[in-house]
Amino acid sequence: MGKSCRVNKLCILCVLLALVSIATIITLWTIALTGGDNDDGTAPWDSYRLPTALVPAYYNVTLWPRFICDPITGLYIFTGQSTVEFECMEETNLILIHSNKLNYTKLNNTHTARLIASGGGSAPSIKSCWMQPETQYLVIELNSKLTRKQKYQLYTNFTGELADDLAGFYRSEYEEDGVRKIVATSQMHPTHARKTFPCFDEPALKAVFHITLIHPPGTVALSNGKEIDIVNITIGGASVTHTKFEPTEIMSTYLLAIVISDYTHISAAQGHTLIRIWARRDAMEQGQGSYALNVTRPVLDFFQSYFNISYPLSKSDQIALPDFFFGAMENWGLVTYRESNLLYDPVTSSNRNKETTATIIAHELAHMWFGNLVTLRWWNEVWLNEGFASYVSYLGADHAEPAWNVKDLIVLDDVHRVFAVDALTSSHPLSSKEDSVILPGQISEQFDTISYSKGAAVLRMLSDFLSEPVFVQGLSTYLKQFSYSNTVGSDLWHHLQLAVSANDVPLPHPVSDIMNRWVLQMGFPVVTIDTVTGKVSQKHFLLDPESNNMVQSPYKYEWLIPVRWMKSGEVQTDIWWLKEKHAVNFEMTRDGSWLLANINVTGYYRVNYDHGNWESLLAQLHSEHQVIPVINRAQLVDDAFNLARARMVSNTLALNTTLYLSAETQYMPWQSALDNLDYYYLMLDRTEVYPHMQVYLKDLVTPLFLYFKNMTSDLSCVPDGHTDQYNQVNAIRTACKTGVTECQTLTTAWFKQWMEAPQHNLIHPNLRSVVYCSAMEAGEEAEWEFGWSQFRNASVASEASKLMSALACTSDVSLLKRYLSYTLNSTMIRKQDATSVITSVASNSVGQVLAWDFVREHWEYMFTQYGVGSFSFASMITGVTARFSTTAELQQLLHFIEVHGEDSFGPASLAVAQALERTRANIKWVQQNQQEVLDWFRTHTAHHT
Repeated sequence: MGKSCRVNKLCILCVLLALVSIATIITLWTIALTGGDNDDGTAPWDSYRLPTALVPAYYNVTLWPRFICDPITGLYIFTGQSTVEFECMEETNLILIHSNKLNYTKLNNTHTARLIASGGGSAPSIKSCWMQPETQYLVIELNSKLTRKQKYQLYTNFTGELADDLAGFYRSEYEEDGVRKIVATSQMHPTHARKTFPCFDEPALKAVFHITLIHPPGTVALSNGKEIDIVNITIGGASVTHTKFEPTEIMSTYLLAIVISDYTHISAAQGHTLIRIWARRDAMEQGQGSYALNVTRPVLDFFQSYFNISYPLSKSDQIALPDFFFGAMENWGLVTYRESNLLYDPVTSSNRNKETTATIIAHELAHMWFGNLVTLRWWNEVWLNEGFASYVSYLGADHAEPAWNVKDLIVLDDVHRVFAVDALTSSHPLSSKEDSVILPGQISEQFDTISYSKGAAVLRMLSDFLSEPVFVQGLSTYLKQFSYSNTVGSDLWHHLQLAVSANDVPLPHPVSDIMNRWVLQMGFPVVTIDTVTGKVSQKHFLLDPESNNMVQSPYKYEWLIPVRWMKSGEVQTDIWWLKEKHAVNFEMTRDGSWLLANINVTGYYRVNYDHGNWESLLAQLHSEHQVIPVINRAQLVDDAFNLARARMVSNTLALNTTLYLSAETQYMPWQSALDNLDYYYLMLDRTEVYPHMQVYLKDLVTPLFLYFKNMTSDLSCVPDGHTDQYNQVNAIRTACKTGVTECQTLTTAWFKQWMEAPQHNLIHPNLRSVVYCSAMEAGEEAEWEFGWSQFRNASVASEASKLMSALACTSDVSLLKRYLSYTLNSTMIRKQDATSVITSVASNSVGQVLAWDFVREHWEYMFTQYGVGSFSFASMITGVTARFSTTAELQQLLHFIEVHGEDSFGPASLAVAQALERTRANIKWVQQNQQEVLDWFRTHTAHHT
């Protein structure tokens, strides 16, 4: 239910709407439970997949959202009417069309739908209509059968709630100049179009959409196509604006977009394409849309050239929304974003915000071809859309911002990130069987790290071993052949194979044979190289090597593995393929120097070596670390720590990879080390290891802190290099966290200075996140209350986001409890942000128990009242259980699952399974490794005792 609202007394429009609503309520359709025999559970309306009998051609939809609360029901509503033309492919006396949470008006006091034959033929009469809520259908039973190859039109009138649930056609609110404003917007993806109008809501059932919107005068209506007719009319005495849009290209229902607001825009032309950036008026007046406009043009150019296909629409709108569940959504011609992802404020946004804007715009624009022009047939291959867009987003952003060298960051942001999930037995393959992804919850669950980040990683590997020109050639013919239709993964392999054959690329097996092993089985290999004998082997890498609940794999967890390698500083020109579990390559013997495999981490696997080669690599890091490529310096740290967790090398070896960092200034190796040491903090910050670890890391980071202090005139400015700016933040964060006095004095003074002059925040945008957090942690209630008031008043979304995270850094338990309680009140913390607040509190060692208790106490309420459109339940479960490493915590987690039932977690089911597996692995890890880790840190901090 939406929250109730104020009734505007003496408002003629409000009275009118009351009358309209009363009429609507009186005629609301009553459910009639009639229709075919359902005793054996085989009735068509009990299946979650549509039958193949009917195929839509076009929709003609008019929607009218009311921006004033209905005084009778206390709800915001929208009314609509829809005509869908479909063709009958097989004779049937049943029409099943998706519909969810819509109330239908009876037509001519008979049925809730009207059916006519297109072109003047006769249509069967309707016998009965009813809703099937479980499977989300409007079911229409006919007195006789539809004729094969005949086209029909189905007409309906309906009412829905314009709720604030972030799904379907929904309501978003914000305040501007003291005035409360409403945006009516949409999120149809993946299965919410049916909540807006009756439709054949499956990705393969593409159609053309004719959209008309009725909206308050003074507001602007947007949809996928350009506005072609805007007129002001009167309906029942009320003045409204009537906007009609050009028909869309043929497309899936999930790509439909509708926004009504009083936003303003900036625009530019790119060839024949109109580019517009839309946002709140004050955000646009502050210039927050300019960067998005400037970056969209080169990114759009790049993809047109890369795919060798022109952008097919007349315009490209991008709009920033106050409330939006996802980061962004690739609706064709009208891309919707969270404000913090599209808007960039040159005064308050950081370089991280700038990179986020560039890469997310590139990700969404890549979908215009890969996803929208050519669409997956069903949701079991989500990775085809998302993995591809994730991979090429780095290429698009790199074209727009060549000085950033952003392409390398895929290794940290995607490859290393997904390794952590894909090394669990509760992982899953990129592609699933079609019949295993049926329910809306199962569909939502597909949009996870595996689909996005592993998808990106394996496509990057594929592009590398084919060569980019061959990869792009295959993509282009694939996109051209399947434009405006749907595909499965094997279609892509076929076109890449054609390009391989045309260019005589030497591969050990066809593309499909190589890639199916990476796509149809979960996990990834660790390649072990013995540089004494030249023996090379592969094995499925698992963080817990004793896991035994393994899913059967059609390929027995073997892969065809491309190995790029270097020896004694010389990169070998040819890729070597590991095609079996065990092989011998005599060239991979050391001859007294060292060998390094998986150059630039283009392959999706980890690498282990014999002890002698590890020692030689560590010696090289100590003597002249620049000889090893920077990405591989990050890789050596990440591989060693994870191999240690899997008990394939010692913790001592893993920790030894960090010793050289006192001489390292590059971002990637430092970030890799900090990510891995973070696991030690999570596991051991409640043990005697913690103080020794703090001392060690303080010693290690001090040279880096001083390096940036000297480079930037006492940290009063930031370095020029993009990743240097990131590493400056790492240096300050780690120095403050480990007790470098100079760092803590600086951050506290900067924050106090801001508190004394709230209108003049002199803290550099890059440094704000770390300074705010450090000051909150060191401060008391006054700092927190100041941070909260600044958050509430922030007019820039990225600034609000920094403050929102920092508020969770306080060590005051009562403040953390209060902050958690705010997530249940959307006037305090927007629904879209509730999950990140809870996980931020959980990442604070003081707040972890509070967050876990809070989630357990309010789970039922959050899960039932907020729904999947508001909370990311999966990331919340992952966040609040990340620190679990005791049997007591495992018992609490098991009890939580038992209380709610294993099948009641919806899109968080996989995250719950992964949390269980991770917790068990953590308990084992602490028991087996705590002493060795303690001994190492004691040895390396002995001079402090």
